[in-house]
Amino acid sequence: MEKKKFDLNSVIGFALIFGIILWMMYNNSESELKEQQEKAKQEKIDKANKKKEVATKEVLSAVTDTTVSDTVKLQKLAGALGSFAYSATLPSAKESFTTIENNLVKLTIANKGGYISEAILKDYKKFEKNSGQLVELIKNNNANFNLELQTKDNRVLNTKDLFFEPTVTKNGEDQILSMKLKAGPNEFLEYKYVLKAKDYMLDFDVRSQGLSKVLNTSKNADLQWDLKTYRNEKSISYENRYAELYYENDGKVDYAGLGKQEDETLEKATFIAYKQHFFSSILLSQTPIENVKVSSTDLVNDAKIDTVFTKQFKTTLPLAFKNGELDYKMNWYIGPTDYKILNTYDKNIEDIVPLGWGVFGWINKLIFIPLFGFLSTFMGLGIAIIIFTIIIKIAMSPITFKSFLSQAKMKVLRPEIMELGEKFAKDPMKKQQETMKLYNKAGVNPMAGCIPALIQLPFMYASFQFFPSAIELRQKGFLWADDLSSFDQVAKLPFNIPLYGDHVSLFPILAAIAIFFYMKMTSGDQVMAQPAQEGMPDMAKIMKIMIYVSPVMMLIFFNSYGSGLSLYNFISNLITIGIMLVIKKYFINSDKIHAQIQENKTKPKTESKFQKKMREMMEQAEEQKKLNKKK
Repeated sequence: MEKKKFDLNSVIGFALIFGIILWMMYNNSESELKEQQEKAKQEKIDKANKKKEVATKEVLSAVTDTTVSDTVKLQKLAGALGSFAYSATLPSAKESFTTIENNLVKLTIANKGGYISEAILKDYKKFEKNSGQLVELIKNNNANFNLELQTKDNRVLNTKDLFFEPTVTKNGEDQILSMKLKAGPNEFLEYKYVLKAKDYMLDFDVRSQGLSKVLNTSKNADLQWDLKTYRNEKSISYENRYAELYYENDGKVDYAGLGKQEDETLEKATFIAYKQHFFSSILLSQTPIENVKVSSTDLVNDAKIDTVFTKQFKTTLPLAFKNGELDYKMNWYIGPTDYKILNTYDKNIEDIVPLGWGVFGWINKLIFIPLFGFLSTFMGLGIAIIIFTIIIKIAMSPITFKSFLSQAKMKVLRPEIMELGEKFAKDPMKKQQETMKLYNKAGVNPMAGCIPALIQLPFMYASFQFFPSAIELRQKGFLWADDLSSFDQVAKLPFNIPLYGDHVSLFPILAAIAIFFYMKMTSGDQVMAQPAQEGMPDMAKIMKIMIYVSPVMMLIFFNSYGSGLSLYNFISNLITIGIMLVIKKYFINSDKIHAQIQENKTKPKTESKFQKKMREMMEQAEEQKKLNKKK
């Protein structure tokens, strides 16, 4: 029996491991201690800032107190606001508002804070029937726009609590509103709004003058922009699905996700967009801003209870001082989420309209938007959808014809393929080889029926992106649908069905019926055309199930979707059924196809590269199989 020896290496190894563990525990404890100290320090700073903020508000409220002498007022203001106490002594230091407007928007800017307190879109109304209430993106303090400044003596000042002095001028048709927060006659922070005629886009500048002696310019001024978005559409759940926070980060447009709470930090942001399905508030900066923090919170937990707001958007933009001053050229878009309007600005903001990625987006941008826009200029939107669908389906009819022709050829060949299946039932590889030879002799490509269907898929997916984004459909009626951008309710249910809802929409029912008959008419041919393969699922059973599953899915998921999309699907399937019947009756003759196939068999055939490759792979597999048997 071998004696156990003293292993020095093992002892050293265990000692090292033990030492590493002790070192990690020590570092963790040190790290936790530092974290606790930093947390306590930050809490102390926050508490002090809060006290300063409360004190500032108390002092500002004292300005309007007639019982306090002017000398005392100035002393209090100087103690709380430092040099900015000057702004509180001006006549503008009161709750007052300035309005600028054109024929599209009306904007109200408050003296206190200098930001937009009300934004009304004149060409758009809320969802209530006959209410006449215009869409208001900003009202009743649902928005916050604040610049957090730090003074040299460590005061933290928030512009939302301070009074700006308004000055309105005109340059031709342009309205110019200068809001100045003054630290003296020639020292100020300025928000400059320029509203052009017939435009939703504002020029918006943030700049300072002479404040380098007052402010701590070594630290950024944090621009905080928050918006609690109001509901504007009939279905709050449908509207909320398309309410998203978009941004351009380092040249790439993206969004903050669709979760309950989404937070992100952007390296170099050039615009932030608060998108509310059909309306948007977009803040753009000509200078990329680093380390921007954005947040999106879903406010709709229960569509029956949460009926006022959809999302809470928040952004913090650190504005850097240059040579001791702020100087940012910005723009502010407040208007409809209309691809055609957004595209005119050449600032990439049209990418907030979700038209799909890659080829789907190109189909929408190059085909769907121009075509539908042209049709909608001289006809009703419902009729435009029908004509639009007819044009698309006719344009796709050659592809549909090829797909049906391929199915017919495969159906004619099925008896011969079945014979090969019986003949080589015990040799699947040989059966595959002989089947490929038959396809080659007959001049039939088994993939020819799949390729046309695949070509049509991008157009189908593009339509699912296009119609929910088409603002042209908003509040435009057709037949029983009073709003093609929302569901076409024909009956209200006294209860709620999970996934389906508490109402009945008619266009999804019609679309489901059309899908059922279309699949009923085509599934038999598809199953007959495709011979059963060993080891593959039973296509007959799958197709039989899909005949009933597809219409049910249409009923469930489209019941709360925009009726314009359901109308498109109904007409699309109806036209496809018609085209299929015409092709079968006038263009496809099984006897002629059979005769053509038999004639093709007598002609010499050259293998395509694909067929040659497939044959070689099968032959190699067959040889490998024989070698395995010999072993």
